[in-house]
Amino acid sequence: MSARRATHAGSWYTDAGAELSRQLDRWLGAAELSHGPARAIIAPHAGYTYCGACSAFAYRQISPVVVKRIFILGPSHHVRLRGCALSVAKKYRTPLYDLKIDTQINAELEKTGQFSWMDMKTDEDEHSIEMHLPYIAKVMEDYKDQFTIVPILVGSLNPEQEAQYGSLLSSYFMDPTNLFVISSDFCHWGQRFSYTYYDRSCGQIHKSIEKLDKQGMDLIETLSPTAFTEYLRKYNNTICGRHPIGVMLGAVKALQDQGYDKMSFKFLQYAQSSQCQDMEDSSVSYASGSLVFEM
Repeated sequence: MSARRATHAGSWYTDAGAELSRQLDRWLGAAELSHGPARAIIAPHAGYTYCGACSAFAYRQISPVVVKRIFILGPSHHVRLRGCALSVAKKYRTPLYDLKIDTQINAELEKTGQFSWMDMKTDEDEHSIEMHLPYIAKVMEDYKDQFTIVPILVGSLNPEQEAQYGSLLSSYFMDPTNLFVISSDFCHWGQRFSYTYYDRSCGQIHKSIEKLDKQGMDLIETLSPTAFTEYLRKYNNTICGRHPIGVMLGAVKALQDQGYDKMSFKFLQYAQSSQCQDMEDSSVSYASGSLVFEM
């Protein structure tokens, strides 16, 4: 059995199962269920000290009794990838319990000819998918033997590819037993990120960052892929999961084109790693939201 190790446990989050379980319980307990049951969520992938509390607002919207399969779409941080890649692992380890990969869905996706395979080193180096695994394990713990995961590493897609992958995954979106986890942080601001957009009319820098992020979040809530693409072109906001978000919006658009339009997305929480006051500062923003299909 090829198992992907929890390579970021012990640094980005605790590797002590009992402690991790308590932390996640506490964060989930502080979030309210207000826009569920989620068919898809957007949640951050930073160290839990920075974004654990924010992520809970997305994970709280999940109805574990319904979910049988969880697709996790994370951006590639270390390898240049033109399309999307699947995992060669059979399971993913977490400090809570191991998560089983859905090899049948992997085979279906491979048949489309649109997916490559990431090697184990790429898989273990990448944090954008791993940071969601403890939350998934926690939310699903009463059903731990009854669900599988489908990790998908998303490369630097152009808008046409986002639409193409969205369309390809749209039939899976329609199935209420599937859940999509879209992994993304929001603005990475500061000289170390080579991004220092500052609208001085907002006053403090952190207020300008929040306004910029909220503009993007509002556009995601409209579920318009073109509006979000235009926004990214205009401001170049450093939203690292822009392509996984684009794929989700592409899937929604494909379903709308087929006449299904009863979907609504809502952001439920926003946070920044620190509040930037001057040009020497830096911060990363986090946003959590949920996509609901009204039946």
